[in-house]
Amino acid sequence: MPMKTYLKVTFSSEGARPSEIVERLQGLGFKPITGPYDFVYEWDNTATVEDAVWFADKIYETLKGLGALFQIETITD
Repeated sequence: MPMKTYLKVTFSSEGARPSEIVERLQGLGFKPITGPYDFVYEWDNTATVEDAVWFADKIYETLKGLGALFQIETITD
């Protein structure tokens, strides 16, 4: 069953520009959306929970030092 990872980002006026953060997240494959979350990543059918944890680490590394906080939620459709 395909999974989706939803991401909510909180920007800081003491950190990187929001446009830079958005660009980096899009580089990971996130798509901007509207609603309660800011971005979504759509997994293929072979993704596992371990893949989602690995991806959370990638998000962390991508945002490290930019002054942004993030929250993720991964669900199956």
